[in-house]
Amino acid sequence: MLRSGATRSVLRSLISTSSSISRTPIRSTFSKAQLISPLNSVNVKRPQLLSLIAYRPISVSVQRYTTIDKKPEELANQEQDVDMLKGVRSDVKTIKETFDLGQVPREAYYIGLAGVLPYLGTSLSTVYLAWDINHAAATGYGLFLSGKNAELLLNFIEPLQVGYGAVILSFLGAIHWGLEWAGHGGYHHYRRYAIGVVAPAVAWPTILLPVEHALIVQFLAFTFLYFTDARAASRGWAPAWYGTYRFVLTFVVGASIVISLIGRSQIGDQVSRIPGTADRLKQLRDADWHDLEKEELERKAKIAAESEAEE
Repeated sequence: MLRSGATRSVLRSLISTSSSISRTPIRSTFSKAQLISPLNSVNVKRPQLLSLIAYRPISVSVQRYTTIDKKPEELANQEQDVDMLKGVRSDVKTIKETFDLGQVPREAYYIGLAGVLPYLGTSLSTVYLAWDINHAAATGYGLFLSGKNAELLLNFIEPLQVGYGAVILSFLGAIHWGLEWAGHGGYHHYRRYAIGVVAPAVAWPTILLPVEHALIVQFLAFTFLYFTDARAASRGWAPAWYGTYRFVLTFVVGASIVISLIGRSQIGDQVSRIPGTADRLKQLRDADWHDLEKEELERKAKIAAESEAEE
């Protein structure tokens, strides 16, 4: 009976069920063991590391604190380093750009510099002659010239410098007439022509003034005309390089005038000033009045003599 097919099938189902139930806890415990075992291994090793560190020498344990990391210090030093000559280089660059005449035509460059040489020469001559006059007054003799000859030469150079300055101012004003005729930057008519008219109108009356006053007026005229030319160049009325070109020439002329004034101030009243144009006009006017007065007196005397003779 037990050997029948139905009985065998029932037994097989019971055996398979019991085997599946008995295997399930083993798998779960195995998987838990797998999950717990790494943690257990770490927990087991951790006290060993602490124990090893505890038995290390003090020098070894604090070695990482005594070692200096030089990289941050190098970076800090690089940030703190300041180029002390940076400002000087910037100033030198600005000066070079200010006096840069690379765009100026060579002909205008050479002729312009040659034109200021007489002005500079008369200024240096004034300084030397003033020193020679003072030296002659103090010691009785000059270095290369006597006091009298130095005085005569100074009286010749001073009006020469003033007259040359008037010529230069007139020439600078006339340049704007040429730019107007050429139509550079358009045609501006009386606005541009006025520059060429005002410049000689201010320059030439300076030859009637005393030397010191004439040089001061010309210095102001050169400065004003430079600003006018620089403004014209920025507006396009003149070439772009004309402003820098005029600055260099005005700088030389202005320095020459200052040198002349300094040299002239060193002699004061030690030099007898030769009569200028204004002095000559005054003398001529006084002479005319004197002659007229003399003629009038002679005429009255003649009339009186004739009236007495008739009586």
